[in-house]
Amino acid sequence: MSVSLQPSMFLTKDTRLTLHDGNAIPVMGLGTYASAEVPKSDGTEATKLAIDLGYRHIDCAYIYGNEVQIGEAIRSKIADGTVKREEIFYTGKLWCSFFSPNLVRQGLEASLKALQLDYLDLFIMHWPFSVKPSDAHSNQPLDFDDVDFCLTWEALEGCKDAGLVKSIGVSNFNRRQLERLLSKPGLKYKPVCNQVEYHVYLNQSKLHEYCKCHNIVLVAYSVLGTARDNTWVDPNSPVLLEDPVLRSVAAKYNRSPAEVAMRFILQKGAVVLAKSFNPTRLKQNLGVFEFELKPEDMEMLDGLNRNLRYAQFTVMKQHPEYPFHDEY
Repeated sequence: MSVSLQPSMFLTKDTRLTLHDGNAIPVMGLGTYASAEVPKSDGTEATKLAIDLGYRHIDCAYIYGNEVQIGEAIRSKIADGTVKREEIFYTGKLWCSFFSPNLVRQGLEASLKALQLDYLDLFIMHWPFSVKPSDAHSNQPLDFDDVDFCLTWEALEGCKDAGLVKSIGVSNFNRRQLERLLSKPGLKYKPVCNQVEYHVYLNQSKLHEYCKCHNIVLVAYSVLGTARDNTWVDPNSPVLLEDPVLRSVAAKYNRSPAEVAMRFILQKGAVVLAKSFNPTRLKQNLGVFEFELKPEDMEMLDGLNRNLRYAQFTVMKQHPEYPFHDEY
């Protein structure tokens, strides 16, 4: 089941949004980022269970350091007949140390090798800024680089032409950066998506409107306000799922605050990445397809916006391409 970019209230776990290149992205994805103390094997088991439950969109990234385990889970569910490869939509991300045009394919092939897959369904630039080539999984500080992401994009277009990726997009780009990419001389493929932080405290209304005008799908991460990893989230920031308005709306529908927070984004016409390795919550999260928020409740949740960003990546704040100095 594939729908247009316009929000549809008749959503199911099988609903996909049609991307402007003709491919289709499932509206609900499994986010697989986990902090260092979480055993890598947890990602394997959670991904297997998610596929058993009906999740078909798996979102991962080279920098997460768990593509081997996520790939193992996907391949095991293909091997046992649960799914075919073409039914799985896998999103990978080009890490910032591979932005030099001569390194882009190397970055992609590192992910393909770890996953042991022949192609990715979607490959996106993880951030709009570049860092010097280094061991991305070491604890060494990031060293700024000045690669023009428009040149990186040209190499991504080459990866699509080579059949190694089906679709290409971006993540964490602001409007100005999207505009620069879209107006690039010789642009062959427009980005199909922009993956950004998006939740009731950061409703991304202006960015979302801009993306809609250019037929770019917004993909939402940190939809529940993050796992509050103290290495990158301010411990004093408010806990989104404890918001009294969100909780009152959830009580009205006899749903969890998490389900309502995700349903809000789905009804806005964005794709939701639900990050959980907990079997109970993986099942519960699919409850978003069992109810519909009324317009007045959507408006009430919209009113919770405070332009609060949990994932600020402040270590890169001085980089010229740091995206969050702009309003949107």
